[in-house]
Amino acid sequence: MSVHAIAKQHFDAALAEAEAAGQGRDALARRFLDLVVAEYLKTRSVADVRSELTFVAENCDPETDFMFMRP
Repeated sequence: MSVHAIAKQHFDAALAEAEAAGQGRDALARRFLDLVVAEYLKTRSVADVRSELTFVAENCDPETDFMFMRP
C-alpha cells in the first residue's frame, strides 16, 4: 500500500469519526495540519517547514499546473 493510500484511508476514517461526533471537517483538517507541522519540526528547521507550507499554499489550486510542469 502506498503512503498516499495509507494517509487517505486514515484521514477519511478520521473525517467520518469527527462527523459522527458532531465535529467540523475544517476543525479536523486544521488539527491534522497542526500535527503535521509538529512532526516536521522534529527533524526540520522552522525555515524549511515554512518553505514547505508556502509551497503548498502557493500551489493549492487544483486547476493550475505547477510552475515546473510542462504542457
